[in-house]
Amino acid sequence: MNFPAELKYSKDHEWVMMDGGVAVIGITDFAQDALGDVVFVNLPQEGDEVGMGEAFGDVESVKAVSDLNSPVSGTVCAVNEAALDSPESLNSDPYGTWLIKVQDLGDTEELMDAEAYKAFCETVA
Repeated sequence: MNFPAELKYSKDHEWVMMDGGVAVIGITDFAQDALGDVVFVNLPQEGDEVGMGEAFGDVESVKAVSDLNSPVSGTVCAVNEAALDSPESLNSDPYGTWLIKVQDLGDTEELMDAEAYKAFCETVA
């Protein structure tokens, strides 16, 4: 399992990379491994509001459909069209494939650093 130190993590297995005042969000290596082969991704539109802990889309794999829960609150300012066209990239490169970018951020205090997230994953594995 890979836990890049420069990222922050949520208990719902999304990663966050801060880029100025914008949160770049994707799913973790742990999440993609648990999901299996991803075949479809459903994402919000630019301008949509997201709330921390609330579903902003879903991922369909050969095993199940799982909600994507926002690790922050704010406004979606970009959607990764390439992830919609090639959802399998979430399996091959989970940290290189972002899903949405969120601005006007709030509710970031519950994010974990890599060490805390790694310890959390060991308790749910």
